[in-house]
Amino acid sequence: MGLRQFLPALLMGLAVLSPCGFARADEPLKLRVAWTEIPTHLLPVAFAKPDILKHYGKSYTVDAIRFRGSAPEIEGLASGELDIATLGYSSFGLAILNARMDDLRVIADGHKDGVAGYQSSPYVVLASSPIRTIDDLKGKIVATNAIGGAAYFAMVRALHDHGFEDKRDYHLVEIGFPNMLASLQDKKIDLGTLSQPSIGAAERDGGYRTIFTIRDAMHGETQMTVMSARAPFIAAHRAALVDFYEDFQTAIRWFTTPSHRDEAIKIISDFTKQPVGNFSDWLFTKDDSNHDPDVRPNLVALQSNIDAVTQLGFLKAAVDVKSHSDLSLIDEAAKRHPFTEK
Repeated sequence: MGLRQFLPALLMGLAVLSPCGFARADEPLKLRVAWTEIPTHLLPVAFAKPDILKHYGKSYTVDAIRFRGSAPEIEGLASGELDIATLGYSSFGLAILNARMDDLRVIADGHKDGVAGYQSSPYVVLASSPIRTIDDLKGKIVATNAIGGAAYFAMVRALHDHGFEDKRDYHLVEIGFPNMLASLQDKKIDLGTLSQPSIGAAERDGGYRTIFTIRDAMHGETQMTVMSARAPFIAAHRAALVDFYEDFQTAIRWFTTPSHRDEAIKIISDFTKQPVGNFSDWLFTKDDSNHDPDVRPNLVALQSNIDAVTQLGFLKAAVDVKSHSDLSLIDEAAKRHPFTEK
């Protein structure tokens, strides 16, 4: 079965069950929220300083659940075992079209790539490689972190724009981000996809050359992931969700305040069990992804990104992003912050 048939088939048959959980009226709502990557996603550490949060433990609590990719998150939403997913732009479209979750809504930013003035994830080769341009990748082995993910589709689009098709013109393999540089060094692959902190490691070590970035491939800013929930769950728990996003916005403001940077990096270092030095030269700088203080997604970029996947033939129909979005939660939460423009 080819990839274009496999991705939709992966989601066919998912039971579309009610996503609304039940809790006693005197208990805070337990939000089951997915995340995949830190510090791109700050969710798993956002509640590490409860003293700065107004509502955590009162109207809601958070169970931050790690997923390796979007497809299991879609299944979790469909079965009612997950309340808020962090879906790649391609997976968001698949959830609506193939898992038939027409009630799925974009409610907040997951993370963006290529925001002006910030990092865009690169696709790199060894500095000693003869590969200088995309055209030199013909017949080569290229690696992505996950087939069907946002970084994968950016790679496919860049190669497609140069007339390349998978299997005919190049060989594609899956390698986890932490192993990408080692696979390049061992010459198991010719081109690898990087994200932070591997980007920082590559820059410190040297010996690599960027062929293109996600911003190049997608022709501008990319809405890589979005926080998504189903409309019945939003309606049933609106007040608690607004409280959640008010606190989440507070946390992002705290983490990205320059005077808190050392403590913020230490929190992330402790959580990931990685040395502070792995983060200190790039985290919360222009070499990091943009962390929007209101967790506001770029819906124009998201529409463009989903349209690109549709044009490549991986989605069977168009998806109207605006009709599948509800930013009222983050809008109401943002109004509670004294320095937010009204």
